[in-house]
Amino acid sequence: MDFDFSEEQRLLKDSIERLLLESYSLDNRRIYQAGQAGFSNAMWSRYAELGLLALPFSEEQGGFSGGPVETMIVMEAFGKALILEPYLATVVLAGGVLRLGANEAQKAELIPAIAEGRTKMAFAYSEPHSRYDLFHVETQAKQDGDGWLLSGTKGLVLHGEAADKIVVSARTAGDTRDKRGIGLFLVDAHVPGLTRRGYPTQDGLRAAEITLDKVRIQKDDVIGDPAIAFPIISQVADEAVAALCAEAVGSFGEMLTITVDYLKTREQFGKKIGSFQALQHRAADMFVELEQSRSMALYAAMMTREGNVTERERAISAAKVQIGRSAKVIGHEAIQLHGGIGMTMEYSIGHYFKHVIMLDTLFGDADYHLSRLANLGGLTSEQAD
Repeated sequence: MDFDFSEEQRLLKDSIERLLLESYSLDNRRIYQAGQAGFSNAMWSRYAELGLLALPFSEEQGGFSGGPVETMIVMEAFGKALILEPYLATVVLAGGVLRLGANEAQKAELIPAIAEGRTKMAFAYSEPHSRYDLFHVETQAKQDGDGWLLSGTKGLVLHGEAADKIVVSARTAGDTRDKRGIGLFLVDAHVPGLTRRGYPTQDGLRAAEITLDKVRIQKDDVIGDPAIAFPIISQVADEAVAALCAEAVGSFGEMLTITVDYLKTREQFGKKIGSFQALQHRAADMFVELEQSRSMALYAAMMTREGNVTERERAISAAKVQIGRSAKVIGHEAIQLHGGIGMTMEYSIGHYFKHVIMLDTLFGDADYHLSRLANLGGLTSEQAD
């Protein structure tokens, strides 16, 4: 199997990395983070100009028909630069729901607006008591004439504060933990009855708690069948996990580069500390974890469009387990090899460490996915038999 990038994919990688190298130093990131939105709207516009916001959508919808590998390339570059903009929330999550479940009218209205940078979106899937179970939905959607009334609370809505439109999962039938009876609804962020409380996450991004109090939804704003939306939610979550794995690999690679550069310049006892064999071995351990993570991230990207749901979930969970474990190994080694400076906010390595640990928790940490993988019978079909 050929794992080399095509010419178009190499050009995509080079153009993104060049843009971020010019515009996303740690000092610039602090400036963007201090802005009202918590990120740079100017950078968002540049992503649109580069075609990144249109990448995963079909050409008929105004996109570039990019696949999981193209998304992996983008997310790895974003992880390397520690970007703050809502690409995952808008393009991967909400955009994934539109791509997989929206009707043609909804796609025609929203996808060009996303691609051009005019509309930001969020996906409200998590709830205060749901933990990592996407099917645990307490938010209620009650039919009201030819529309719906939504009531409930959503937590950790990534970039929910800045979103113009929010995709909300809500229960239309069944018990709290039933996989059937879940619908997806498109909600205007400024509609009466919806309130948002934004806050910074530990790694400097933004999230929001969203409360819905009898928010009225028109029938045209229902995405797909309101009784069987869970398969869409599950696939979007798996695609998001693959994207997060790629983002983590980008951060891991930069953490290794920064750490090795530090070992080559820091002196102790009259010698560069990189000359000490024990520290070389620890840097080598970081490299091994990086390469294992890179392989699993690529595997996850390749499996996101797998038609066999069980095989797809096995691959995604296996990749997430590797990423979670590598985040701790690489993060701990990077901090310790830097010594005291690694704990300061003025130095970049601590920001990377926070980010990769947060990536581990999104859509289930390593322990959760190890349990899911075990319940699926292991990584391969032979193990399941």
